[in-house]
Amino acid sequence: MTTTPRWRALTHHNLFWPVVVLVVLLLVNVPFTPDFFSIRMTNGHLHGSLVSIVLFGSPLILVAVGMTLVIATGGIDLSVGAVVAITGALTCSYISDQSDQSALSAVFFAIGIGLLAAVVCGLWNGFLVARMGIQPIIATLIIMVAGRGVAQLVTDGQIITINSEPYKLIGGGYWLTLPFSIFVVAAVVAVTVVLTRKTALGLLVESVGGNAEASRLVGIRSRRIKIMVYVFCALCAGIAGLMISSNTSAADGNNAGLWIELDAILAVVIGGTSLLGGRFSIGGTVIGALVIQTLTTTIYTIGVPTQTNLVFKAAVVIVVCLLQSPKFRAKAFGGRFGNKPGAKGGTGQPAVAPAQTAKATEAAPKMEVS
Repeated sequence: MTTTPRWRALTHHNLFWPVVVLVVLLLVNVPFTPDFFSIRMTNGHLHGSLVSIVLFGSPLILVAVGMTLVIATGGIDLSVGAVVAITGALTCSYISDQSDQSALSAVFFAIGIGLLAAVVCGLWNGFLVARMGIQPIIATLIIMVAGRGVAQLVTDGQIITINSEPYKLIGGGYWLTLPFSIFVVAAVVAVTVVLTRKTALGLLVESVGGNAEASRLVGIRSRRIKIMVYVFCALCAGIAGLMISSNTSAADGNNAGLWIELDAILAVVIGGTSLLGGRFSIGGTVIGALVIQTLTTTIYTIGVPTQTNLVFKAAVVIVVCLLQSPKFRAKAFGGRFGNKPGAKGGTGQPAVAPAQTAKATEAAPKMEVS
């Protein structure tokens, strides 16, 4: 039985396999938690496993969205975890020194300090990559290593705890029955989509990632674009740092945001964005981040031993990446889920018949070089 054109188009959509894996992971939890999909109202707040996945996945979604634009320019940012730690450390440190930790002026000023530090880190990364020509993985490795040391210096090597109700709203509070962090993530994602898909900004980012030199020659200021995306990525990481420290009412310079950069990169790849730069998908990144968070929840739900959960997580990520490969699908499933008919090498371009190639060769004028 042949597949219909509509079904074939659906299976070749870049978000099809990430969505399928997300649905499968959600269904795996049902035998272990029968009420997994139930959402209940408690004290005026919505609670449930699905709400918790979005709540705890909010910081990862933010970091992954910023990472998407960096990767789209052909770069990488390994410093986001350290930026998360620095932002939380500076913010909580300032609040803890106040006599009234719930004063709105103090909370807003502390948030400003934390986000300003994140922007400075982004400017530094962008300067090293765009102006100094240092490889992104090396340039961002500097803050990845030194930044967490800075966070440790700010907290004096201790976990700083605070008691501020206004600050707790960011990552642990509720608004309109839903966690407030969901609204923050929705706002950041919406603004990013509008700026990259409704304006020329997204096309400029993709052109810089596709060929930075060619984009420079046609008049695109590729250096400014690169600096801008690194600043945006650091700002997203800073907001994620506020969420994490707010949710726990504490700043841990050593463990806050630890290895979140790796999960963010995985979320971007699962979402269909190539690490080589160029085309990117914000929606795919959001789904990829939800896949990572759902996978973490599933690991604990089914009782995978702690010492093997990273192996289990890596295995699932490998499966997702293989399912997204047109060549793998062509070999594993044949034409049903593989390349489109007539496509060659997964590019979607029709194959050229040998006779046509020979005719084109004969018709083409020959050039003699003296």
